[in-house]
Amino acid sequence: MNQSPNKIELSRPGEAVEQSLYEIRREIYSRAVSGWFARWRWALVILTQVVYYGGPWLVWNGRQAVLFDLVARKFYIFGIVFWPQDFIYLTGLLIVSALSLFLFTAVAGRLWCGYACPQTVYTEIFMWIERKVEGDRSARMRLDGQPMSARKFGLKSAKHGLWLALSLWTGFTFVGYFTPIHQLAAEVAGLAAPGGQGGGPALGPWEIFWILFYGFATYGNAGWMREQVCKYMCPYARFQSAMFDPDTLIITYDPERGEPRGPRARSADAQSLGLGHCVDCDICVQVCPTGIDIRDGLQYECIGCAACIDGCNQVMARMGYPKGLIRYTTENALRQKLTPREILARALRPRVLVYTVILWTIIIAIGIALYTRVSLKVDVIRDRANLSREVEGRWVENIYQLQVMNTEEVPHRFTIRASGVQTLQVAGGETVEIPGASTRMVPVRLRVETGKLTAGSHKIEFEVTASDNAAIVARERSIFLVR
Repeated sequence: MNQSPNKIELSRPGEAVEQSLYEIRREIYSRAVSGWFARWRWALVILTQVVYYGGPWLVWNGRQAVLFDLVARKFYIFGIVFWPQDFIYLTGLLIVSALSLFLFTAVAGRLWCGYACPQTVYTEIFMWIERKVEGDRSARMRLDGQPMSARKFGLKSAKHGLWLALSLWTGFTFVGYFTPIHQLAAEVAGLAAPGGQGGGPALGPWEIFWILFYGFATYGNAGWMREQVCKYMCPYARFQSAMFDPDTLIITYDPERGEPRGPRARSADAQSLGLGHCVDCDICVQVCPTGIDIRDGLQYECIGCAACIDGCNQVMARMGYPKGLIRYTTENALRQKLTPREILARALRPRVLVYTVILWTIIIAIGIALYTRVSLKVDVIRDRANLSREVEGRWVENIYQLQVMNTEEVPHRFTIRASGVQTLQVAGGETVEIPGASTRMVPVRLRVETGKLTAGSHKIEFEVTASDNAAIVARERSIFLVR
């Protein structure tokens, strides 16, 4: 037996059998479809893209409303400024996202994949451009079957040109969340000027890299790979079955009603012909972005976009049959013929309730933490070069560095106090003014009268309070050393 990277050859007496190890990709020409679910899908496409493309251009307090300034290590989200010390909020957001995915999947399958996943959203946009330029399914199939001509070259060039323009704009917007987008636009304009001399700031190499990289990823995933990303690259398709149970709403073909399938005239009586309601038109296959046949049962390639439901409902309406041959339902509902009310009652099962309680508990906890969040952070660092010293013959002095961080976008004057031992006082540096969204290292000297403390370490506490708002206060513990 001889093996090669993509085929296996078995030699037998008198014959040779050659078999490919990898399935050759079959081009999918998805058909346009309209209907209730298609309108929902496009509503979410528009909503997500308005948020994504419009987010960097919003202004708040004279600066970009949403900006992740990695260089300054500040993350602006409207009126809130997050710092690296606020990493716990990012952790909470990731936990909420994961639990939401578990909850939605347990209730109604792959809602995320079918309606809001970036791969689905951009594939939908790219296919819309493709249909506008080259035509619907049959026109695209004819065009691809023709030899290269001026018309074909022009259509293909127009399509890919629009794809590339949208991809580069997507990459530009992505970088605009990390570099102020007005500054980035000026840099790009300077690069695009004749000779690359626009008179403005120069576009940095990392900005160029990420614009091109993110643009290339968008162009490749949504324009070329499409269903391959969902079928082979996305891990969610592989473990989704672990989240399903017989009471999960999934897109399902009703074989009891549809079989035996077969074509017939619109005026024909299906019952007298011994046929079910499925007319075997293959519309459900033609509209599927991953090219599967939902009539073969639930498959991991199904992204839950419900295009097959809209397509089948249109055929049922033309034939005069009830809609819902393909519909959102559950395995138990099909098997036990449950009513919609009974399906809804089964949706509130223990695992769903547990997910919901945990999810809302975390959301409420994060909300309370943000609401009660103090806009002042203080870190105390002892001067290790001089642990303790005598000054002026009657004082024992320790030196500290206080990192005072004002997380609000307005300046504050802070008062520094210390307590914990007798005669403890701050020797200079009692007040400090910190600009908005800034941090400063403040040297502080603490003194205690000689003879008031025994040798060793003594617990003390720093208190930093905003002079204009007593509610803004931070306390940090440290030690005072006496030799």
